[in-house]
Amino acid sequence: MLKSFSNHAVVTVLKLLSLLPYGLLVSIGYGLGYIAARIPGDRNRVVKTNLHLCFPELNATEIDLLSKQHWRLLGRSLVEKSIIWLGSQEQLSNMIEVKSAVDLENKKPRILVNMHFTGIEGSIILSALAKQNHWPRTSGFFQRMKSPFFNQKIIEWRNRFGGNSIDRQGNSKEIIREIRNGDFIIIAPDIDLGTKDSEFVPFFGIETNTITAVSRMAKITGADVCLMTTTLKADESGYICQISEPLENFPGSDPKADTARLNQYFEKEIRLRPAEYYWVHKRFKNPPSNKANPYNPSI
Repeated sequence: MLKSFSNHAVVTVLKLLSLLPYGLLVSIGYGLGYIAARIPGDRNRVVKTNLHLCFPELNATEIDLLSKQHWRLLGRSLVEKSIIWLGSQEQLSNMIEVKSAVDLENKKPRILVNMHFTGIEGSIILSALAKQNHWPRTSGFFQRMKSPFFNQKIIEWRNRFGGNSIDRQGNSKEIIREIRNGDFIIIAPDIDLGTKDSEFVPFFGIETNTITAVSRMAKITGADVCLMTTTLKADESGYICQISEPLENFPGSDPKADTARLNQYFEKEIRLRPAEYYWVHKRFKNPPSNKANPYNPSI
């Protein structure tokens, strides 16, 4: 009973947040980020561990500053979920601008490779604008949540404009069918999903467990592979969702080499805007067998 009440209370808060003026919503998010950055805890330790690993040239003061900048943007992205999940098409259009180097109407088999910036869920704008712009529907993998209630709710919210959320667990055939149909397929391979169908490839100079799904799917379907990034505008008034030209000579003959190549693209983008990357994820939690887990408190 109490759990059900709590679940519905969270939904109510999200609905109320989605009704606020956007500027006020952003200010609330920055305030939450300010507080979170100053509360000791596991995720703060994860953020700083990741930053130390990826930017060894920075001293402790610089790492602390970058960590606080990250939490500020993470707090913003947290409250913006109210618009991502419950907002109208007009709200999303005002919040996120789409710039594409490819024709999004032509139904060409295409994989859009997203990465975990704080604006990652900005990809929903493609779904929101699909009908009026004659774009295909948007499909993408989702990771199951521990809460069945919110697992179902978030699927419903993400699919409310006609999108298609596909469970990561064993649904390769469905995603291949969607690619061949010419739907927008979004894959974000820059998180550690375990060692199955993965390779250790460099990321910020660290051998990092990374899924090879993009290379394998592109090889099977003959799809173009385009990078998609959703990042803050320079004045922080909203986001830009940018879709690149197809990567040349991708996929190649070696999925591991393809995956390493994607990681290098990601690293280049992250270095341009390091505070925006999703440092709260334990990106290096499955190290090579001869390495220690960097998130172990005893290390």
